Amino acid sequence: MATIKKFSIPAPAGVLEGIWHLPDACPEPGRRETPRALAVVAHPLPTMGGTMDNKVVTTLAKAFAELGFVTLRFNFRGVGASTGVFDSGNGEVEDVLAMVRYAQQEQGDLPLVLAGFSFGGFVQARVAKRLHPQPHQLVLIAPAAGRYDVPPVPHNTLVVHGEQDEVIPLASLMDWARPQHLPIVVLPEAGHFFHGRLSQLKQVVLHHFCGRQP
Repeated sequence: MATIKKFSIPAPAGVLEGIWHLPDACPEPGRRETPRALAVVAHPLPTMGGTMDNKVVTTLAKAFAELGFVTLRFNFRGVGASTGVFDSGNGEVEDVLAMVRYAQQEQGDLPLVLAGFSFGGFVQARVAKRLHPQPHQLVLIAPAAGRYDVPPVPHNTLVVHGEQDEVIPLASLMDWARPQHLPIVVLPEAGHFFHGRLSQLKQVVLHHFCGRQP
């Protein structure tokens, strides 16, 4: 199992709290494998109870740790012990950028993977536009297309959606993806929170990265 480590950092709205998922140790005592990548995972809408402990978010973090990625998840401003107030995605973009800077200072120059669920996917798509160079990989789970103005994303972005999503209808996502010719992985009969389908979601993510160098 990955090592779990809590942390907090100074941020534009005061303080942000988060959790590291560190890949398993090497067989040789006291040493760790060189991480393959650095992943930052963003949670769903704070005003609807979204936190870094959301099951989709923790599923992503566990999948990335299994892949050998140093991974962090965190609470946006105004959630848990993170200070500040909800800012409709604008301040939350700054939160992610602060986390990326911190993570890169701690972990060095690793390929960057940005991942987000629902509102977190909207935020990460915006963050990707702000970073230079852009992240190596973007992973969006049920991104909030239709509810928010999600920008276009790189052609290699992994997007996973539930066929019966009751919050972000599949039709809304397709309207966003169609002009980009962006493929979508659709889980039949799955809802927005992937109840009963988290293992399948995890396998989709693992399969996407299997055999690739991020």
